[in-house]
Amino acid sequence: MHKRLLLALMISAALGCKKNDNKGPLPEPDFFVNEDAKTFAEIGTIDIGETGAAEISAYDPDTKKLFVVKNEGEGTAAAVNRIEVIDFKDPSKMTIIGNISVQPFGGVVNSLSVHSGKLAAAIQATDKTSNGKVVVFKTGDHSVISQINVGALPDMVTFSPDGKFIMTANEGEPNASYTTDPEGTVSIISVAENYAVTTLNFSSMAGQQNALMQKGFRVFGPSATFVKDIEPEYVTISADSKTAWVTLQENNGIAKIDIPSKTISNIFPLGFKDYNTDGNEIDPTDDDKAYAAAKWPVKGVYMPDAVAVMESNGTPYLFTANEGDAREYDTFAEVKRVKDKTVILDATKFPNAADLKKDGKLGRLNITTTLGDTDGDGDLDELYSLGARSFNVWNGSNGTLVFDSKNELDKEAVKAGVYDDGRSDDKSVEPEGITTGTVGRTKVAFVGLERADAVAVYDVSNPASPVFLQMLKCGDAPEGVLFIPAKDSPTKKSLLVVSSENDGVVKVYTPNTI
Repeated sequence: MHKRLLLALMISAALGCKKNDNKGPLPEPDFFVNEDAKTFAEIGTIDIGETGAAEISAYDPDTKKLFVVKNEGEGTAAAVNRIEVIDFKDPSKMTIIGNISVQPFGGVVNSLSVHSGKLAAAIQATDKTSNGKVVVFKTGDHSVISQINVGALPDMVTFSPDGKFIMTANEGEPNASYTTDPEGTVSIISVAENYAVTTLNFSSMAGQQNALMQKGFRVFGPSATFVKDIEPEYVTISADSKTAWVTLQENNGIAKIDIPSKTISNIFPLGFKDYNTDGNEIDPTDDDKAYAAAKWPVKGVYMPDAVAVMESNGTPYLFTANEGDAREYDTFAEVKRVKDKTVILDATKFPNAADLKKDGKLGRLNITTTLGDTDGDGDLDELYSLGARSFNVWNGSNGTLVFDSKNELDKEAVKAGVYDDGRSDDKSVEPEGITTGTVGRTKVAFVGLERADAVAVYDVSNPASPVFLQMLKCGDAPEGVLFIPAKDSPTKKSLLVVSSENDGVVKVYTPNTI
């Protein structure tokens, strides 16, 4: 019996080896560190420049390098346009070890993404209304792999999770005089097909313009056409690399894109937020030197900047940072204060108009003049401010609102002593960057607050009911919010990298283990 058993084991082992040889090595179990998501603390900082430096960061786990956008002195003879390369082996002792100049490729570099030893950089043209480029470098020696022409003003670039595609949101902003307004587009680059590119405009959705605008989508520039007025801002891609979502910030919408067919399948208009309801109270004035939230007859236009997707129970959830962004050009500026003499409030809808226009009331609040005249008689029947002073969760399949943080970001910023009352009249804490990740067993969202100089951390294990965990102070005007999972981290612990564009400071945070 012993010999038979031994023979059976030998045969089984031989068969097992043969099967494994055919399919490659057996997968290792997922890397896991038991971490406490509410205990992030700073472990490292580096200053790489002044205003315009440290806008966006990307990390390469193969070389343990951190790549950081550095744009300083734009439009001057002393302008610096390059990618700073940082040794990230020890995040507590970061050092600059080189740089990659982007001047040979055009104008300013706006965004970075890394996958499998490749660094993709989104670079706008010297004339931002002309088509820009994605340049792909090797992360090892920084040599150029490919240069790909994309649409005008590529503002964000990202690899798909499987590394097979690179996508850019090409904002297509007009020139200062608004005489040239390029199409807003999205580019899909196929890595395996020698970086072949397909650039999509939004002409296929133009027939839906009226229906979309009735639900809060905006098309409003001078002599605007649907295709030219759309301004893609940020891209996120599903875990299976088949679906992308693109924020259309100025337009107050999110586009859904089918990557395999390279088609725009839907646009979700985002509607508006009512500041006259419980939980949505705002402080609309910047001259009271205090946070004084109350209900006001004003609506917020969500207008998200960054977006991140997290899937739960088969549903894709989109997390958006609702920054808001005004169009302000030499010949067209949409924003005015409520107290401006040219802002006329409808006497029926606002019987207390004179009181509302006072500085201590709504007088100093910045609003858009492109919305609110519902009956076309020249006065405003409704008031709309830009942004929503919050982050949202949307259903990525149908665009329905799942969660809004209401005014919690303001309140938590006040508690942490980082609220800037000087921004109450505009977009408050100004949520701009957002990313998600898993810390230990907890799904987490990190929300960068540009005007509070802080990052809010939330437990989003239940996407319909996120729970605030902590507020992290950072550099001046955080733009890039990068999460590095423990399995890719040089410390083998989760890391949060925050890059701030107003002071060039990059900070790194990590949680405690349990």
